[in-house]
Amino acid sequence: MKPSRSEFVTVYERRYHVRIWGDDDAPTFFFLHGWGDASASFQFVVDALDKHWRVIAPDWRGFGLSQWNEGAYWFLDYLADLDGLLERYSPHQPAQIAGHSMGGIVASLYAGIRPERVARFASLEGFVLWTAPPEESPEQCGKWLRQIREGHAGFRPYTQRTEFAERLCRDNPRLTRERAEFLAEHLLRTTPEGFSFAADPHHRWVSPALFPPEAAKACWRSARAPTLWIAGLDSFVMKQFAEHPDEYKERQACFADVRETLLEDCGHNVHHDQPEAIARLLDDFFV
Repeated sequence: MKPSRSEFVTVYERRYHVRIWGDDDAPTFFFLHGWGDASASFQFVVDALDKHWRVIAPDWRGFGLSQWNEGAYWFLDYLADLDGLLERYSPHQPAQIAGHSMGGIVASLYAGIRPERVARFASLEGFVLWTAPPEESPEQCGKWLRQIREGHAGFRPYTQRTEFAERLCRDNPRLTRERAEFLAEHLLRTTPEGFSFAADPHHRWVSPALFPPEAAKACWRSARAPTLWIAGLDSFVMKQFAEHPDEYKERQACFADVRETLLEDCGHNVHHDQPEAIARLLDDFFV
């Protein structure tokens, strides 16, 4: 495996863990992970890259080795965190960004909000938003209030890392045992009882205010960066959009310069299922 190094930096009063592969003088792109993931899971893609890159991958706040919040998480905080990270690691030139799932959503919105700061953007299944119709707002807010009042339950404990690796393989048959064991090393934290998911349980709380789809589309229409749109044909995201093909096309059409790649025999975690294919696409797309 290609070696990485860790840095801990302060971003808006949060201690952020940032994983870096490659030399500081190499061309750079940023890799942003999704909900429930961590920077280390991009190792499989990094190992398959042919070009000489500096890959910078943070653990989002509340995930991996980054600091937890003292309470709820607000989606827009991740936009500010990304802005702060880019100011630190790419202050003088627009950034090249690849984002998976939630990381792709954050980066796609940022690319429209601050288009001058993004040179190229690769979205790995990062085009879905957690939304709810307005009539569900009372129920959504009521659930949020109950969660605050009752506190939060922790994630499921594991006595051994191998239990988590076995679960990953059951959930995703495409995942090799070797890769599952690697993920188990990096996606768990040590607890008095054994091991638990390396994420703040507050992430399980619902959000009382979701980012409106029309607002997201307005941001996407302002993006100028060439966009690589990658999806796994067997992912739950694509299966949902199969029932709403017009919405899928409308979201894609928001981007001014977009090219689509659909991967067969691939689920939502495209960087786990097809890391070699993802690496080829990123090598060709980024400059």
